[in-house]
Amino acid sequence: MIRRAVFLDRDGVINRPIVREGKPYPPRDLSQLEILPGVPDAMRALKAVGFELIVVTNQPDVARGTMSRETVEAINTRLMDELPLDEVLTCFHDDTDGCNCRKPRPGLMLQMRDERGIDLTHSFLVGDRWRDMEAGRNAGCRTVLINWGYKERDAVGQADYVCGSLKEAAHWITSHL
Repeated sequence: MIRRAVFLDRDGVINRPIVREGKPYPPRDLSQLEILPGVPDAMRALKAVGFELIVVTNQPDVARGTMSRETVEAINTRLMDELPLDEVLTCFHDDTDGCNCRKPRPGLMLQMRDERGIDLTHSFLVGDRWRDMEAGRNAGCRTVLINWGYKERDAVGQADYVCGSLKEAAHWITSHL
């Protein structure tokens, strides 16, 4: 049996990003955490057709000293408690660290391939930024962009599909099995 996953970015896919001057940021604490409309139903639909749901998120504010690891982990724990997620993987590094786990590198997805036997060619990555699309492609997954229109490097041309919500993404994914 093929094990397949939908890899999900966290901020902007599952929960509402904090957008300042056209750029997305994570919630600063649990009080700012807002799960986006339709996310639980979309996840249940993906689980119903056999996908593992794995969050792969960059949280460089920890390395930058502007957010604590405990805060990031508290947000991740709340999401695990409230949603049908199988795992949350977090890169706490910044670009200068040169790690393999920080998107656009595919390290977190390769880890799941090795640990869980996920077939990346039958898997998808859903994200809201160019780093997500590039990481998904680098891992061999199909990619879905939730387009918030951020003022940063364009990701639309990198995606296999562009939509406005995880609910739309789930519909497209389940229709392309």
